[in-house]
Amino acid sequence: MRRQCESQKMSDLPEDHLIPGQPPFTSVGVDIFGPWDVITRKTRGSSANSKRWAALFTCLVTRAVHKEVLKEMSSSSFINALRRFTAIRGKVKLFRSDRGTNFVGAIDPLRIDAICVEDTPVKQYLYNEGTVWKFNSPHASHMGGVWERLIGVTRRILDSMPLDHGEVGLTHEVLVTFLAETSAIINSRPLSGVSSDPDSPFILTPNMLLTQKTDSMHERISCETDSKDLLRVQWKRA
Repeated sequence: MRRQCESQKMSDLPEDHLIPGQPPFTSVGVDIFGPWDVITRKTRGSSANSKRWAALFTCLVTRAVHKEVLKEMSSSSFINALRRFTAIRGKVKLFRSDRGTNFVGAIDPLRIDAICVEDTPVKQYLYNEGTVWKFNSPHASHMGGVWERLIGVTRRILDSMPLDHGEVGLTHEVLVTFLAETSAIINSRPLSGVSSDPDSPFILTPNMLLTQKTDSMHERISCETDSKDLLRVQWKRA
């Protein structure tokens, strides 16, 4: 009862989080979240739906994020997402992820849709690219706080977006637009304390490190819409 308060024991950060001068997205944390039901085909009486997932890539140094949509939980779809990501952000030296069912095998008896990084196609792709994939310890979700936190922020932003005009029916294109805008919002957050010094008016954000631009996302496209337009014109709804 009279014991002194303890302090939390914290381990050292991984070295790849702290390498100075490293280009963005050289060391990357990966996780997959979802799914969402999207409309893939409309008929007279109803519509056909299918599932979509999203792969979140976050730079372990600059804390910037990049998201890619997956049409299915398969090695082929995940390799395509990796190729799109590296085509835009450049070569990656290190990937980090948890050992969840999204990335490891031994899930066939459970009939879980997953991507096995240790399968031949993905393993061969990583080998050809000269990329190392490191897993966190099993049952240690706290080691993935770098990307788990950003997935939580993404979900909160996504939860507020479709609620402006009710559930109208999500399409693949609108989902891709939403995820791109959530990435822009998250990349506009301050990385350090906001200074009140008038001689340092710029706030350091991931977007500044990625684009070298100081403009923020305050200006939005606005348009006059009614409920009928929201059902017909998808870009107005987005």
